[in-house]
Amino acid sequence: MNILRPTSFRQATRLCSSRIYISSRSFASTTFRLQEPRTDREKVLPIPESPSFYTTRAVYYDQTMHLEKAISRSETFLRQNYLLPLPDFAKASLPPLHPMWKDKSEMATTFKTKMTTTRYRKVTKLLNQLLDFKRIASVGGCPELAEKLDNILAMYESSKKEALLARGKRKPVVLDEYGRSYTLGKRKTASARVWIIPVKQVPVETPEAMLGLEHKEYPMTTSEIIVNNLPLNEFFTIPADRERITRPLKVAGTLGKYNVFAIVRGGGTSGQSGALAHGIAKGIVAHEPELETMFRRAKLTRRDPRMVERKKTGLAKARKRYTWVKR
Repeated sequence: MNILRPTSFRQATRLCSSRIYISSRSFASTTFRLQEPRTDREKVLPIPESPSFYTTRAVYYDQTMHLEKAISRSETFLRQNYLLPLPDFAKASLPPLHPMWKDKSEMATTFKTKMTTTRYRKVTKLLNQLLDFKRIASVGGCPELAEKLDNILAMYESSKKEALLARGKRKPVVLDEYGRSYTLGKRKTASARVWIIPVKQVPVETPEAMLGLEHKEYPMTTSEIIVNNLPLNEFFTIPADRERITRPLKVAGTLGKYNVFAIVRGGGTSGQSGALAHGIAKGIVAHEPELETMFRRAKLTRRDPRMVERKKTGLAKARKRYTWVKR
């Protein structure tokens, strides 16, 4: 009721107008201050380029994010070109993978953070996926995508890749000037040094052949297998041992084509025959490289596959025994 009086109403309007005037002055002053030049302390900091700038592992998160983006874009491109998903027979025909990534210490230098087992597994999983896409792109006729993925993967490959890949390869057997090969075969505790020489077939010169009226005739030559200066049947009296030695020659279809001279040492007759067969198989592959795949599938160029399996089973049993004792 007192507000309706003229005196009190005038006082109220004066108070409100003064407040509005003060607020407008303060607003003008603030706007004026914003237009003033800033000092060194009030300079605006630049916006960080990385969204993970304020984390403790910015480089790690950025690199993983880039790898994930590369995986998603590559998968989209391959799906658009009908290269994904692949059937099982197409996956089996792809070339094998040889991933050789940096170890934890080298990855820690690249990512500028400590690489735990979880982080290292995550990074290698992404890299293996990219490598699989690169393999599909190279075989499927997308060289541009394969080249881009190769440039990305090259940053994470180990510097010792060539040495590690060459470690499992067998050294090629070089023939000498006379066409002879020298190989070393092993089985169990026996070893065999094997020299293989091709049999020379000299044509029989007849008057008709000299005049070109008849084909040249080649005599039937027989190859010899000499072991420790003794014929094969005298050194190995057991038929199973002789069958094991001549098996590589029969598989290759070269029985009677090569002369074999060998020196065997150590082990028993079974081990010596296996070592000699191993050396003969390696020598035949040196003379005829196209037989390497067949010999590898027949396990003729492997050293004692049964002993390798026994060693694996023995290691597995030892590990189980160790874990049981540890528990």
